[in-house]
This record gives sequence, structure tokens and C-alpha cells, in this order.
Amino acid sequence: MGALQKTIWKLWYPFVTRRLQGEDVLFLNYAFETDPPLGIPLSAADEPNRTCIQLYHHVASQAEWRGKQVLEVSCGHGGGASYLARTFGPARYTALDLNPAGIAFCNKRHQVAGLGFLQGDAENLPFTDAEYDLVMNVEASHCYPDFARFLDEVARVLRPGGYFLYADFRFHHDIAKWEAQLAACPLKLVKSEVIDQAVLRGMELNSARYLALLNKTLPRPLRGIGREFAGLEGSLVHRALLNGGMSYRSYCFLKE
Repeated sequence: MGALQKTIWKLWYPFVTRRLQGEDVLFLNYAFETDPPLGIPLSAADEPNRTCIQLYHHVASQAEWRGKQVLEVSCGHGGGASYLARTFGPARYTALDLNPAGIAFCNKRHQVAGLGFLQGDAENLPFTDAEYDLVMNVEASHCYPDFARFLDEVARVLRPGGYFLYADFRFHHDIAKWEAQLAACPLKLVKSEVIDQAVLRGMELNSARYLALLNKTLPRPLRGIGREFAGLEGSLVHRALLNGGMSYRSYCFLKE
């Protein structure tokens, strides 16, 4: 199933990138909003993507970034990488994704000092041991056929004293395995948080905008799949978060 799963995602994400050409879609993750609203200051250019940016901000703010060497694994369309590189002050930010069409989009769209994009595999990171102070991974690991191998790769490329900043979800039947794999990884857990309600608020705030985008860019037979992928109100993911069939969590791990 692992190889098939990887093949499906390798086909789906380039397809999505091609369908969204011309729409300037910078984020492929769900969203995050607190109650009361988080209210981080954003530029006018960033404001339309506030809820997606806030998910990145929530995860990233668990560690100090200034002057650090940072790797983001599975950067999507690069909106989070651009925001963090501009806002959190890393010395260098490398953003990697398996989707070559997405990387081509990122290299064209995001011109930020110290930020670079490259194509690569999360389970076989093309970096030397102990190269990074921080590794960032947002809402991508549920697509990886071998999550434990990814965790080993994160630990390998992190320097001692470095942090792995992570957020993702699992459906109820996969949570025990997920928790066991995280517990077995060669990193120390510093903090974890269930963020279901904040993600739900973000989804609901984005639903109308995403529905209009899907109806504009996808052929009718694929719109149902698109609604699930985008996490619109009433989608499987949205309903699962509402009824406890899924859990969305954020984590901070330390390499001792």
C-alpha cells in the first residue's frame, strides 16, 4: 500500500498545482483560528491568507528562529515558507517538496532573501547529518508511506539542541500507531497540543472562498474530491473533527 499511496500523492499534487495556475494559491494546508482571534499583525499582501498563515505561526513559535538554519519538509506552494522566512529571521530557510510542479511555482513566486526551494523526498532527505537547527513539517506526514523513516531522517539532519516543529492529523483508527511512532522516534517531546477547535474555525472561515475556487478550477466530476481535499464545511475531514473521528495536533521535539 505504501508504494501505491506515494504514487497517488505524486500524481495528485502536481495535478492540483497545474489546475490552480493563475490563481496564486500559496497554501495547501488547512487553517487555524483561536477564540478570541489570534490577531497576529500581517501585511496587506498576507492578510487574505491569514488563517493558513496562523497555522504556520502557531507551529513555528514553539522555538527561537533568529539566525538559525531551517528546513521545511513538504512546503506545498511555499506560502508558509515565505511568511516564516520574512517574519521569524532565520539565517537560511530551505524548503523541500516532492511535487516538481509545486517547486517550480515556488521558485517563480517567492523571491525572499535566504529562502530556497528544491524537489526531494521526505523519507530520503538530500542533506548531510546535523545540517539544520530547525525542521518544520506542517500537515503533510499523513501522506508518507513510511512515517517512522521520515522521523529518523528528521533526527539525522538535526543538530544536537535542534528542534522539530510539527503539526498534522490522523483519523481515529490511525491515532494509536501515530502516537507509538512519535513515542519511539529518537527525539525528546517538549510540547504537544490538540488543536482541533482552532483548525475547525479556520476551515469554516475559508470554506466559501475555497468552494468558489474549486468550482472555478476543477471539472465537475472532481469537485467532490476537491471539497474533501480542501476540508470544506460538511466534508469528511470537517465532520470527523467535529465528531471526534479525527485529531489534529501540534508538537515540538528536541534533539538532545
